[in-house]
Amino acid sequence: MTRQAQRWVLLALLYFVVAVALGVGMAASHDFRLRPIHVHLNLLGWVSLALTGWVYTQFPRAAANRAATLHFWLYNLALPVMMAGLAALLLGTPAAEPVVAVSSVLVFASVVLFAVNVIRHRLPAGAAAA
Repeated sequence: MTRQAQRWVLLALLYFVVAVALGVGMAASHDFRLRPIHVHLNLLGWVSLALTGWVYTQFPRAAANRAATLHFWLYNLALPVMMAGLAALLLGTPAAEPVVAVSSVLVFASVVLFAVNVIRHRLPAGAAAA
């Protein structure tokens, strides 16, 4: 497994722990206002990051370029900001809406970058382009 893939999987595990802890906390307190955060942390954190690590394992050429590095930093800087902004919004701070909007667009941009990068570098390492 490449270093790039390992970083994604390790962060996925962190998001998994945080998402489950949030779920346990909500259940214990019977306060489910942050349910969307729990869902987003599971899907955009745990599942998406784990799958990204797997995809980069299958496409090592896509993992070994500047686009992959940009994807990593853009996604992993924007996602926590998006989650914090969404939490603030859900807890009654309407001023957080622009934070959610901008960070959501950055997460989306990083996903598009990922897709384009994998498509452009989909051949296995060492394979000749047809």
